[in-house]
Amino acid sequence: MNSTRRKLAIATWSSPREGNIYGKLVMDAGEAVAYVEHLRKTTGEKVTVGHIVGKAAAMAMKAAPGLNGRIVLGKYVPHETVDVTFLVALEDGRDLAKTKIPRADEKSVADIAKALAEGVGKLRGGKDADFEKSKGIVRALPSWLLKPILWTTGFLTGSLGVAAFGLEPFPFGSCIITNVGAFGVDEGYAPPTPFARVPVLILVGAVREQPAVVAGKIVPRPLVTITATVDHRFIDGAQLGQLAKVLRKGFEEPWTLDGLAKAPWATSDAPEAHATNGG
Repeated sequence: MNSTRRKLAIATWSSPREGNIYGKLVMDAGEAVAYVEHLRKTTGEKVTVGHIVGKAAAMAMKAAPGLNGRIVLGKYVPHETVDVTFLVALEDGRDLAKTKIPRADEKSVADIAKALAEGVGKLRGGKDADFEKSKGIVRALPSWLLKPILWTTGFLTGSLGVAAFGLEPFPFGSCIITNVGAFGVDEGYAPPTPFARVPVLILVGAVREQPAVVAGKIVPRPLVTITATVDHRFIDGAQLGQLAKVLRKGFEEPWTLDGLAKAPWATSDAPEAHATNGG
């Protein structure tokens, strides 16, 4: 019997014809891991590198207004807010859901972690009414009928911003993030999801200790690979470079994402930065 995720996949994609840009960044995660440890100690939230990526992506979308929007009948229309969606694995990976973080650019990294944890808790506890309703519809319909319904639903909710089929307006926001590092995956690329109507999909790989060149010497450092799939209709390669610049700064100086001028440990010993498998 086909799972909900497989039925959605069959009903969503056909032969590739989209124009997409694929890119990746391999970054030193030392400062990000140190900031994660600092936030865990000071806020009590289970912050991860994935939450830092979420905040950095939101700031990048804010800095690139040509990305933070959707295409409606051949015309670009900007979103009023920067909303970031995280994909969530359910039932040991047999199913997939999402949690949207509204106004992610205005939230702290710890606030994003808290909001995501609350959303994941509702999904895994069967208390997300919208997801439970949509899941029932998906399971009941055959794939051949689901395909046009997904397209129509995506157009109404993702392009026009209409509440339809039990879904909220712009259900996937401006950007989708998947933390595959939590499953031990080092690198991957997300396929475009037509019904989501989102121009950017980001995958966060696992943080691994690897050889890196620092001050002309090869030393072990915690590195992470972040990949992006971007709709070419929104930006070109040069603009994607600007997006990468914001993401890189967010990793090199993660405290700036929370509006801090310097690292919280700048006047004391920095927390020990070490590699982890959960990005």
